[in-house]
Amino acid sequence: MARIFYVEDDLNLSFVVKDCLQMAGHEVHHFTKGDEAIEAFHIVDYDICILDVMLPNVDGFTIAKAIRNKNYQIPIIFISARIQLEDKLEALNIGGDDYLFKPFSIEELLLKVTIFLKRKQVDTHSGASEPNFYSFGIFTYDTANFILRADQEEIRLTQREADLLTFFLKNQGKLLRREDILVALWGQDDYFLGRSLDVFISRIRKYLSIDRNVVIENVPRIGFKLVVGE
Repeated sequence: MARIFYVEDDLNLSFVVKDCLQMAGHEVHHFTKGDEAIEAFHIVDYDICILDVMLPNVDGFTIAKAIRNKNYQIPIIFISARIQLEDKLEALNIGGDDYLFKPFSIEELLLKVTIFLKRKQVDTHSGASEPNFYSFGIFTYDTANFILRADQEEIRLTQREADLLTFFLKNQGKLLRREDILVALWGQDDYFLGRSLDVFISRIRKYLSIDRNVVIENVPRIGFKLVVGE
């Protein structure tokens, strides 16, 4: 189903994760060292990345930055024993799409992989009911290539940023409850995912800030609304 780029130095954990992913039908390329992983990433085309954060020579954050320099669209899932919220927010800010705390459920990891891959398939094989371009304010948004354009500026979005912006555009002018956004894009609703949502909304607001008529409004204790003025 997918070619997975997996970096983890814990051999016991990686054996279980790799075995489960392969049983689900995926091709898994496993690496224990960050420098070797980065070199391989530049040679092979992957569909999704799963990265441990704490590695012996090059950490997962550094690997993620190298990945984003080459491919800004591929989904990146971090898995880590670092459970501080600050670590998760750092991971998301450097281009991560999701973050799992160790110990984690293999079923949860498989679910996240499946969600990302299904969304990628929808983007690739979308029919006429799914527009390839949105025009709003001064922006045009290319949903197939995750590119947001305004005048001469071009912004490349990550998978998660693209999913969130598309969700807002499909529901332009509607009040979207936080829990509905989380379930639609993350598959579940909890506190830490809510903080992740806040990070991604902040990033999209920054992208949209060059047009004052395009605003993601915050509705306290309820959710958000994308408003496009005249």
